[in-house]
Amino acid sequence: MENFETFAIRTQTERSQFDEHSTPLYLTSSFVFQDAEDMRASFAEEKSKNLYSRFSNPNVNEFTDKIVKMEGAEAGYAFATGMAAIYSTFATLLDAGDHIVSCQSVFGSTHTLFTKYFPKWNIETTYFKADNAENVEQYIKPNTKILYLETPTNPAIEILDLEFFGKIAKKHNLIFIVDNCFATPYLQQPIKYGADVVVHSATKLIDGQGRVLGGVAVGRADLIREIYLFARNTGPAMSPFNAWVLSKSLETLAIRVERHCENALKVAQFLESHPNVELVKYPFLPSHPSYEIAKKQMKLGGNIVAFEIKGGIEGGRKFLDSITMCSLSANLGDTRTIVTHPASTTHSKLTDEERNEVGITAGLVRCSVGLENVEDVIADLKQALD
Repeated sequence: MENFETFAIRTQTERSQFDEHSTPLYLTSSFVFQDAEDMRASFAEEKSKNLYSRFSNPNVNEFTDKIVKMEGAEAGYAFATGMAAIYSTFATLLDAGDHIVSCQSVFGSTHTLFTKYFPKWNIETTYFKADNAENVEQYIKPNTKILYLETPTNPAIEILDLEFFGKIAKKHNLIFIVDNCFATPYLQQPIKYGADVVVHSATKLIDGQGRVLGGVAVGRADLIREIYLFARNTGPAMSPFNAWVLSKSLETLAIRVERHCENALKVAQFLESHPNVELVKYPFLPSHPSYEIAKKQMKLGGNIVAFEIKGGIEGGRKFLDSITMCSLSANLGDTRTIVTHPASTTHSKLTDEERNEVGITAGLVRCSVGLENVEDVIADLKQALD
C-alpha cells in the first residue's frame, strides 16, 4: 500500500477472534502473560508485546503507525496533547547547557517553554525572524543542539523553506525538529527535507472535529526510542479512546483537508477584495511573500487564513462581536469555521513588543476555515466586516 488514502484506511490492528471489520476499543490498563518466561522476555524487550497502556496499546499503536507512514518516518510515539509531544521531545533530547535556535513565530505555549521553563535548567533559546531566515547560521553556537520551526507559522502564516533549513541542520549536525500541525502530513512531509523529528497537535486537523486531545512525535528511530523511554517514565501517554477516535479521523484526513484548502483559498481571495481588510496572508495566494516556497513544499495552502482588519484592536473586537455563524474559539482545524483574535487569546501572554516581533498586530484575525458551504462562511465574514 503506497497511496496515502489507502494506508490511512487500511492500516489496522490485527483482527481478534471475532473478525471485526472496524478496529475495536482496547480499554484496558494492562495486559496478561502466558507464563513467567513470556513475562520476562516481554519486559526484557526480547519480544514485541503490549505490557501496560502507559507504554503502548493496540489503539495507540494503530494511530501512531499511520502517522509514521504518512510522514515517511521510522518510528513514533503518541501523547495526550500536542504540547506534551513538544515538551517531551525537547526534554528528552536536551541537556543542561544546550542551546536551541528557533523561529520566533511559534505557538504561545512553546514560546513559554523556551523563555520561562527551559532557562531554569540552563537551556537557552535564540530566535530568528521568519523574514530573516537566510541569516540563521549567525545564531548557531558550539552548544546549539536543536533547530526548531513551524511552517506555516502560528498565527501569522509565514512559510519557511524546509529544504534550506534541512541543509543548515545537516551542515552543523543539529537535530532538526518541525511542528507540522498546520499542514498535516497530507500537505507536507518535512522528513523529505531533512527533519529528524516531526511533531503534531492531533487535536487540530488530524481529529478535525473538535472532539479529543492528542499529540504525536515521529522521526528517526534512535531519537524516538529516547523520547519513548522518557514518556514511558513520565506518563504523558495518549488514551486508547482518543487514539481510536484519531485513527478513525485519519481515514478521512485527505478528503477533509482538500475541502478545507479549497474553501480557505476562496475565503482568502474574498478577503483580499474587501475594503476593510488591510492585509491577507494565505500560502497559496500569489501575494504571499513566500508563495513560491509554499508551492514547492506544500500540496495545497492549508485551512488557516490570517488577515489584518482596519481599526486595530477596536476594529478586531467589533468584527468578532458581529460574527453570527462562525465560531469564536482558540481552537483550529475543526469542521466548523473558527475566528480568533491572537493578541487577546492564544498569544495574550506575550508582551506587545513580543507580539509585534512575530507579526501579531492588534487587528490580526486568524480564521480556521471549516467545511461549511464556503458561500455561507464568506457571507458571515462579509457582514461582520461591513
